[in-house]
Order: sequence, then C-alpha cells, then structure tokens
Amino acid sequence: MKFIDEARIEVHAGKGGDGVASFRREKFVPRGGPDGGDGGRGGSIFAIADRNINTLIDYRYARIHRAKNGQKGMGADCFGRAAADIVLRVPVGTVINDIESGEFIADLAQDGERALLAKGGTGGLGNLHFKSSTNRAPRQFTFGEAGVSRFLKLELKVLADVGLLGLPNAGKSTFIRSISAARPKVADYPFTTLQPNLGVVRADENRSFVVADIPGLIEGAAEGAGLGHQFLRHLSRTRLLLHIIDVLPPDPDADIVRDAKALVQELKKYDVALYRKPRWIVFNKLDLIPEEERSAFIATFQKKLGVNRKHFKISALTGEGCRDLVFAIMKHIESITAQTPTTPEP
Repeated sequence: MKFIDEARIEVHAGKGGDGVASFRREKFVPRGGPDGGDGGRGGSIFAIADRNINTLIDYRYARIHRAKNGQKGMGADCFGRAAADIVLRVPVGTVINDIESGEFIADLAQDGERALLAKGGTGGLGNLHFKSSTNRAPRQFTFGEAGVSRFLKLELKVLADVGLLGLPNAGKSTFIRSISAARPKVADYPFTTLQPNLGVVRADENRSFVVADIPGLIEGAAEGAGLGHQFLRHLSRTRLLLHIIDVLPPDPDADIVRDAKALVQELKKYDVALYRKPRWIVFNKLDLIPEEERSAFIATFQKKLGVNRKHFKISALTGEGCRDLVFAIMKHIESITAQTPTTPEP
C-alpha cells in the first residue's frame, strides 16, 4: 500500500430539521391545540484514531465527507429523526488543523481517541413550544440550524521513541534492519528509502522501543533539494535523534564534517524544537577503518565539528557496537519516562 502522510478534506455536517406549525385535528375535538414537533439534529462528523490503519491514502481520493440533514418535525407531537453521525478512521498519530483559520483541532495520538470535526445543526422548534395561556394557537416555529463546514488538513506523524537522521546512504536502513525486525529496502544508490519505516527494538524480554527511519536529508532541502522536509514531521514526536555519520562516503571528495553541519542547519530551518532534541552521533561503517585509527578519526571529527556530543561507534552491516547502542538508548528512554510527571487520579 502506498504511504500517504498528508491529505486535505472537506467536512460538511448536516443541517438540523425545521420545526413545524401544526394543530391537532380530530373528530369531536374542534380546538385540539398546537402539536407541531421539533426537527431532528443534523449529523456530525468525527475522527477516531485506529491502530489498524497506517496511511491517509483513503482521504486522497475521498475528499468530501457530508453528513445527512435532520428530519423535519411533524404533527401529533412527533419530532423529526436525528441524522446518523459520520466517523472517519485515521491512523494513530494524525494531527488535524483547519486550513482556513489555522485552528488546531486535534492530535489523535492514542488508539481509540476521538475528535469532533464538524458539529451537526440543532433542529428547529415546533409550535408546541410556543403555546401559553395568552397564545393558545401559536403559528410560530423555527428553522433548523446549519451544520458546520470546514476545510481540514490531515497530517500523519508516526509515533516513535528514536529517530534516525542522516544523509542518503549513511546506513540508516541497514542499522534499523540490524537492530529490529523491520526490513526497509537497502541499495547502493541515493534515496533508497522513499517513505518512513518503523522498527520495534527489543532490548530484552520486557523492554523495547520504536525507531523511525526517514529518507535522507541533504543540504538545500529547505529549497526543495532531494526529498525536502516532507518527512521530517515524523521525527517531531521522538525523544532522541541518532545522527548517523558515514565515515567513508562513496564520494571521495565529500567532507563529512561540512555535510554534518549542513544537515543540522537544515534541521534547524525546519523546526527549532526538533533541532533542540537530544541528538547522539553514531559513526557507522567503522569496519572499513583499521581499529587502531578509529579513536583518532573520531577525535578529529569532534574537534572540527566544534561540539563534543555523545557518540557511538558501530558497523550496521556486521552488527559491531549495535547492541551497546541499543542498551544505551533503552536506558535513556527509561530515564526520561521516570522523570515525566504522572497525572494523579481524581
């Protein structure tokens, strides 16, 4: 199934049914009085998060969602029937915003979470409501209210604890294949990864976390180079970023320090909050460098980078160093979870 993480839709809630002016008319009851019922409520439109859905592809083709109107009121004190609501099922992690006003509507981050997108109109009142001691035969009634209409943007942000950041062919997909059961495509050409991939990593029997692998980011992405920033939203929920560095890139003229700085700047252009997340450096493909030269290589890189960040040495292909990195990530996530305050029960 094609991965779609953004869609624009229209939602139109139903109009409330009109009230009615009616009078009781039966044999031997010449002055039965008013008996006009109310109109029914118009259908509303809701969104609900469903963990069995992982793409917004359905909403690329079904863009308009319209609920039915409420039924008109009737005589004999009969109220109109309310219209059925419409429920749109979306992937867990979907963020919904109003396009015209920019209003934030919902962030459906948990399975079964529900949000009202467009409220149906209230039904009108029949003349039954207007009778009084001084108005024995009211002919007043009200019309049903119009339902809410909105133009909405649906944006999927995958739920992951750890996000992989790096240039194309840095070895992100190979790394996620090495530590999890995920099997993203791996090849020796740029932009092998064309859509986000999620992998569940098990540190041991009862401890695990989720890793997100997104297409590589290159310099100039803010101006549309490569795949641009279109997938960086999937890192916004992560607690930790791993900056994967290819120690021996295919291009012999490549400057890995300059490329690393450029990538971080692209991250900052996209979202300062994402730029400020904890970020570890992971030196990949170290099996290609003699063991006695590795420490000097890393020290030189850190000095040129100007930032002494926490770093790890791995080979995603052979698995060297990956297990130590997994346990370090697990420990970091558990420490963050322990620091997060819990809401006391009422």
